[in-house]
Amino acid sequence: MIERLDAAGFEACLPGLAVLLADAVEAGASVGFLAGLDVSAATAWWRTRKAAVEAGALAVWVARAGDRIVGTVSLAYSDKPSQKHRADVVKLMVSTARRGRGLGRRLLSTAEQAAAASGVTLLMLDTETGSAAERLYEKAGWHRYGIVPAMAADPSGVRRDCSFFYRTLAL
Repeated sequence: MIERLDAAGFEACLPGLAVLLADAVEAGASVGFLAGLDVSAATAWWRTRKAAVEAGALAVWVARAGDRIVGTVSLAYSDKPSQKHRADVVKLMVSTARRGRGLGRRLLSTAEQAAAASGVTLLMLDTETGSAAERLYEKAGWHRYGIVPAMAADPSGVRRDCSFFYRTLAL
């Protein structure tokens, strides 16, 4: 089951989102954190997103298996008047126990459909070049428009190239 979180639901899901983030980093996902991220630090990071969720600037979905959060994806809407037509897909993560079963694609599709329903016609994202995430986006019909060398460090601290993607949506 995939559900969009309101502010109260987001607060209730903070512990599960934190466990998922720590799991993703431990497994080597390049999501902006270094190895050794503990659940407490992951919770603190997610908590900094609460105001954006409350304001509607960040939409967060979770996938559950029972009471456990096994996946998430977010849309960050632009606050610039000239960019109301676009949003960024951020923090698409699937627990290591659930990878390879299509959940990442379902989460991505959920975000794409919600973006289109809200009037967004352009989605953008970046990911580590050569990663499983990059292959997911390519298979899902996203278009790579560039690679920036050594843009971000992976969890081990090694700088990696990042690929940038976009997808246009029909209203």
